[in-house]
Amino acid sequence: MKHTALFNPVLIAGCLIIMTGFAIRASFGVFQIPIASEFGWMRADFSLAIAIQNLAWGIGQPIFGAIAEKIGDRKAIIIGALFYATGLLLSAGATTPLAHQMYEILVGFGIAGTGFGVILAVVGRAASDDNRSMALAIATAAGSAGQVFGAPLAEYLLTFLTWQQTFMAFAALILSVLMVLPMMRSPVTATKAELEESMGTIVKRAFKDPSYTLIFLGFFSCGYQLAFVTAHFPAFVTEMCGPIAQGSLLAGLGITTTSALGAIAISLIGLANIGGTLLAGYLGKRYSKKYLLAGIYTGRTIIAAAFVLVPMTPTTVILFSVAMGSLWLATVPLTSGLVAHLYGLRYMGTLYGIVFFSHQLGSFLGVWLGGTLYDLYGTYTYVWWVGVAVGAFSAVVHLPIKEHRTPAVAPA
Repeated sequence: MKHTALFNPVLIAGCLIIMTGFAIRASFGVFQIPIASEFGWMRADFSLAIAIQNLAWGIGQPIFGAIAEKIGDRKAIIIGALFYATGLLLSAGATTPLAHQMYEILVGFGIAGTGFGVILAVVGRAASDDNRSMALAIATAAGSAGQVFGAPLAEYLLTFLTWQQTFMAFAALILSVLMVLPMMRSPVTATKAELEESMGTIVKRAFKDPSYTLIFLGFFSCGYQLAFVTAHFPAFVTEMCGPIAQGSLLAGLGITTTSALGAIAISLIGLANIGGTLLAGYLGKRYSKKYLLAGIYTGRTIIAAAFVLVPMTPTTVILFSVAMGSLWLATVPLTSGLVAHLYGLRYMGTLYGIVFFSHQLGSFLGVWLGGTLYDLYGTYTYVWWVGVAVGAFSAVVHLPIKEHRTPAVAPA
């Protein structure tokens, strides 16, 4: 049944699944230096593994959206969790870059099956029209909550476990969330005309709509910026940040190394984004989603440019993390809500999954380019400026979107 209350079993279960999956995903940047150091790999080798993971996530997202709409949401989530755990376990035994890169394909498909595409579609169908924007924001914010503890948890586990054992622990963790699946019961909420239309018909109509193309193109920079920061920011901070002064507030909190600061930075981004995403959901019900998205991308562009132009210190790292974090996943409830608004709820998972593929193309490029240009030039500066440019592009490309619903056409 559709729930009139904002908090309902579907939303709670969805939040727990997304939170766990994203906690693990957000921790991969912490493993960048330990794995490269153990095997003597180039920075680009591990970066390519994470890039492939992101690309597989993007490819898998519309596939899992379609699976959920054909055989059921819960079955899709189970398949996703099994992919996730298997990929982590195999990655723990990988000793060559190629093996690690291939196993990350399984992890990427696992993230797709337990992530936004499937979960947001279930949450959206279970929520009332009045609560949908906020429900999508809360589920998205759960991903940020996972990011709050994912990187620090990995950093902590690495103090007494090997990175291989930590991967195994994370595999057990993702499987444990399957216990909440009995709560994931959601109706198919759609108009009569939508129910009579096939998935292919709705997808074709979306592909012919210029607004859908603009949404697809605009989501690219979100993936580029998020994946680059998640994968490379801990290493960036570790190597480039000035020393943490004894007697400073950070030192008083036990943060005495730049390595710890890098993990805490990822956590702070997630923490700040909880509020930012909830605010985006609140505003998405009241204001134009396309203008809110344009504003978010403009803000990201300014913040990223300012950060790279000033000397990096522990203070600027903290300020950047909070500022960028407030806009981190705020695009997700607005983008998914815009897709649902324009094309209905029946095949929201598939249509959002296709848009999300653009996000993951950006993710692949951000992670891979970060490692490749670092190995070539010994700095992340060039790839950072590419992120600034694509952010500005996304701010502009959202403006022409026609924010009116494309009507379903019932067969004659």
